[in-house]
Amino acid sequence: MAGHSQFKNIMFRKGAQDKKRAKNFSKLAREITVAAKMGLPDPTMNPRLRLAIQAARAQNMPKDNIERAIKKSQESDGEGFEEVRYEGFGPGGIGIIVETLTDNRNRTAGEVRSIFAKHGGNLGETGAVSFMFDRCGLIGYPAETASEEEMLEAAIEAGADDCVSGPGGHELYCPAEELHAVAGALEQRFGEASATRIAWRPQTLTQSDAETGEKIIRMIEALEDNDDVQNVYANFDISEDVLEKLSA
Repeated sequence: MAGHSQFKNIMFRKGAQDKKRAKNFSKLAREITVAAKMGLPDPTMNPRLRLAIQAARAQNMPKDNIERAIKKSQESDGEGFEEVRYEGFGPGGIGIIVETLTDNRNRTAGEVRSIFAKHGGNLGETGAVSFMFDRCGLIGYPAETASEEEMLEAAIEAGADDCVSGPGGHELYCPAEELHAVAGALEQRFGEASATRIAWRPQTLTQSDAETGEKIIRMIEALEDNDDVQNVYANFDISEDVLEKLSA
């Protein structure tokens, strides 16, 4: 179990996303629709849909919105989205993974490529950086849920591989295939998590100076602002002074 926060960037980005509530709801609804369309519209029988609904609830998405998104998946003339992953390099050579749900692959590819180029990065081939990340389950809880010691103990008992705690909250990691079981064990003790999803976790982190760190953050913000982008992951750490400057 690691004792230091490796995902301050994710915590920061969550704060930025909270300011874009409507857009965030739209992305959550799209994931629910796609998950329901790929499997059964019943979350008890569809693990991906169950996770999508949990993520929506964690962001306080209204029940009516969730039900509409599920219903939309059953419409024969509804939009067809496909999952496309992009990989590339940002300022300072950091690796970036961009997950999208798009109804127009050419449009999305052009927009993602443009954002990379505009912010001093370059888009690579699939597999260019993903080998530097691990695919795993991520479970998040607010900092006030429990102390670091209590959360670490609960993580071990639930079968998690790692627990990272800090002022922004607790992040627990487990094998992707065990996410549902681990999340269920933690929910019995602490209630529903603020985040439950499959994520890309960097194996090592690149330390960035203030100037480069700010460029990386601006690039990630631009990517997340794109309607087709669902998640962005990067293998870098952010210094506290950059966080304070960008959060001001």
